Amino acid sequence: MTVMARDIAGEGIGRVPAELPKRWSPAPLSRQVDLYKPLFERSGMCMANLDPELRVRDANADFFRQFGRRSATVHGRRFQDFLHPSVESNLRRQLSRLVDGQRTSFGDRMVAMRPDGTVFTGELTGIAAHAPDGRVGAVVVVVRPETDDQRDARPPVDQAKILTDLDARILEGVAAGVSAVEMASRLYLSRQGVEYHVSTMFRKLGVSNRPALVSKAYSMGILSVGCWPPRVLPEYVK
Repeated sequence: MTVMARDIAGEGIGRVPAELPKRWSPAPLSRQVDLYKPLFERSGMCMANLDPELRVRDANADFFRQFGRRSATVHGRRFQDFLHPSVESNLRRQLSRLVDGQRTSFGDRMVAMRPDGTVFTGELTGIAAHAPDGRVGAVVVVVRPETDDQRDARPPVDQAKILTDLDARILEGVAAGVSAVEMASRLYLSRQGVEYHVSTMFRKLGVSNRPALVSKAYSMGILSVGCWPPRVLPEYVK
């Protein structure tokens, strides 16, 4: 995801690159965070400011609306608490890398859960904001929710039998965090056989990595929501 932002010098609109320059930190931390706030008001995108422990300091109105939560139930909570278990570990790891200074930004797919058990998918961008001493003092997260048009683009059920029974078992294992070696043992396959089926599902769902595969499967309704361990719905199996 590419985020549009006004540069710090105030000279106009520019693109925040996939990796922000290391020197992007001369302004006070509060000013850096405040630069982002006006960009997302009335944009439909959700923005939250996290402390180095990844707890929510503040968020915009779209965040509360999209996540189905009130400010009192968001402030002070860990951002990963709002994520679906299928993506929580991966996104928490990437956010921690921002805090540790290993990266300055990242973008990835996400699945979030509302208090009523419903989910929504979208693209998440995380950006590190530096304190005057050079340390990361905050993380800005921006979520672009999946649109109604994107949801309407899902294939009809009678055209959605895109997985074999073996694909389904492997997808469930990937979503549960089971290693390829363990899945190979359970399914009487070689590790290469498991990887072959995973690669086949990458092509079928149009993704390039395991987190995106799981997110896409949830967004298409292939994986049942609110079910653990993950389960592929039978209508998607040939």
